[in-house]
Order: sequence, then structure tokens, then C-alpha cells
Amino acid sequence: MNSTTGHIRSFVRREGRITGAQRHAIEQHWEQFGIKFNHAKIDLGKIFHRPAPKVLDIGTGMGEATITLATSHPGNDYLAAEVHRPGIGSLLRQIAANRLTNVRICNHDVIEILQYQIPMNSLDMVYIFFPDPWPKKRHRKRRLISQTLLNLLKPCLKSHARVYIATDWQDYAEHIMEVFAGDSEFINLAGPGRFAPRPHWRPLTKFETRGYKLEHPVRDFVFSCRK
Repeated sequence: MNSTTGHIRSFVRREGRITGAQRHAIEQHWEQFGIKFNHAKIDLGKIFHRPAPKVLDIGTGMGEATITLATSHPGNDYLAAEVHRPGIGSLLRQIAANRLTNVRICNHDVIEILQYQIPMNSLDMVYIFFPDPWPKKRHRKRRLISQTLLNLLKPCLKSHARVYIATDWQDYAEHIMEVFAGDSEFINLAGPGRFAPRPHWRPLTKFETRGYKLEHPVRDFVFSCRK
């Protein structure tokens, strides 16, 4: 249980196997691209050194999709939220290898990042691609997408900001639809109760590939915040 906000974490922090290259990337590049968690608001314009659309990318895994997006859309700035060190090391290594300047990383629970660090009216887009589905019924309380998340997101979003979500778990897709439908400040841009077409720009992730192999239908969502 989170002692500050009282919420149940949507992840289990486990080190996993971290490679030498990932560890080296953390040692060499965290100071430049990492953002330490504290209770102060981040000056996004200052850390990216420019005014540009700001994207919060939640749960970036090993970082391949984030790197593809940041490379393909250099006009956007990407704030990656990831808690697992192997993924952070992998993302840092790729940022340095591609000489990217438009990615920064937060190594902390995104619920607290939203609560304490993201300024009001600062985000243009939020990506939540293939969040942990917590498929067992007793674990579903751990699912990231909840009214708690929405309540923290809304103050941080600009008017008409977009929230993009994808999952390959049908019951989680139904849960997502229900949570957003219950909040009048979000509009389903595909229409009430409808899934969105797959965005052409969304990279194919290993989780999506695995879902296809398991014959799981991939569901996309696009919501707008009517502030």
C-alpha cells in the first residue's frame, strides 16, 4: 500500500535480470536524462529546453516504442514513466545511441508523479500502451486505469488533450471503457461504447505481437478531456 496516497500499486517492483549494458547506461546517462522523484513540480519547458507538445508515456517497458515515437516525431517531448531498472537502462542506452534530446525518464509510480510532479495544464497527450492486465480476479484492484488515475490526470491535461490506450485483454478493455464512460469530463472520440481504430503511428510492441500470437484482439481507445 502506498503510504502517501493510499492507493494500491499497479506494479510489483522487481529487479529482474539487468545486463551490464543497461547498468552502464544508468550509471552514465541517468544524470542527464533521469528525473528524480520529489514533491516539487517539474518545469517541463526547462528540462526539455523548449516549448513543444508534451507527452506522458506510461509504462515504457524496454523502451522500443518510446524511442520509435521520439525519433519519428522530434517535435514532441516525451516524459517516460517506468519503474523497472532493466527497462530504464535499456531506454537510456537507446536515448544515447540515437542522440535524442526529447526524452526524459521518471523512475517512480506514475500515480505519485501525477500527484506531485506534473504541472497543471501541461500535458498534450498521454500514452498507456499495454498496461499490466492483472488478469486474475483477485488482482484486478491493481489495474492502473481507474477513477483514481483519471482524477489525477485531469488537472495535468490541457484542454482537449488526448489519452491513447491499447490493450489485448478483452475484460480489461471492457473495464477501461466503463471507467472512462463513468467520467463526464472525458469524451470517447470513437463514440460511446466504441473502440478506436489503431493509430497508424503507434509502434508495434512485443506485447502486441504476443497478443496476436495468443489470438487476443487488440483494442485501442482515444479519449479527449473536455476542460
